[in-house]
Amino acid sequence: MPSQPAPRYQGVFPVVPTTFDESGALDLASQKRCLDFMIEAGSDGLCILANFSEQFLLSDDEREVLTRTALEHVAGRVPVIVTTTHTSTRVCAERSRRAQDAGAAMVMVMPPYHGATFRVPEEKIVEFYARLSDAIGIPIMIQDAPASGTVLSAPLLARMAREIEHVRYFKIETAGAANKLRELIRLGGDAIEGPWDGEEAITLLPDLDAGATGSMTGGGYPDGLRPILDAYRAGRREEAIERYTRWLPLINIENRQCGFLAAKALMKEGGIIACDAPRHPWPGLHPEARKMLLEAARRLDVMALRWGR
Repeated sequence: MPSQPAPRYQGVFPVVPTTFDESGALDLASQKRCLDFMIEAGSDGLCILANFSEQFLLSDDEREVLTRTALEHVAGRVPVIVTTTHTSTRVCAERSRRAQDAGAAMVMVMPPYHGATFRVPEEKIVEFYARLSDAIGIPIMIQDAPASGTVLSAPLLARMAREIEHVRYFKIETAGAANKLRELIRLGGDAIEGPWDGEEAITLLPDLDAGATGSMTGGGYPDGLRPILDAYRAGRREEAIERYTRWLPLINIENRQCGFLAAKALMKEGGIIACDAPRHPWPGLHPEARKMLLEAARRLDVMALRWGR
């Protein structure tokens, strides 16, 4: 396997949920407590405005408010990745420049797409990321997620890493993530600074074995996930496996039953945020799913359940 440079960013970078009040308005006081908790719980860094942040339910003005609020409140305690995905190259570049100017450590961007059928050819995808790279001076993480419906092959991703200056990080969320990470690292070599996984860490151990150096998880329990990656990076693989085995039932409930509402439910239960409702028209968490989530979290003494008390 080709050698890799020491990454600037590695470890657990959970997605920060966006907090609303009962009317659906932004709740910035809860948002700040959420950020403080996630940092204190051991996050190596944070990611805002991702899909698990309900970014698809936010206005452009709200995105700017949330970016400014998060970066000013975090104040350099940990690096913050700002998701700036947009179908338009121009709009994505403008979003990314504003995020950089506000203090973002990195931007995360899905390939251009819209709805179920609007896609662009492969060469336009390359141009999209190349123009984005020309517009900013911080790393770009390509988010390879099923939500876009765009096939990004390992050879294409490796090509962009080699040819485009700031394309250095890759969040692989597609099926068979470990195999894709392994092939991406093989093809890209030193150009692949940050091969990461996502999907709430549901495939974390295979992805670490494949060479992943970071994981973008849900935000509800960094205190459980950070020690897994720390142990693995220190060469204590058996300890990492034991820890992962203990936390896997909770990870599974988040990934398969609760989705982005899991972190909010945990934070609301622990008094970190005032309201755990999603923004309409997204349905709220089913009471039985919530019960199952909290039961698993209490068994593990998740920090979120006691941090705000």
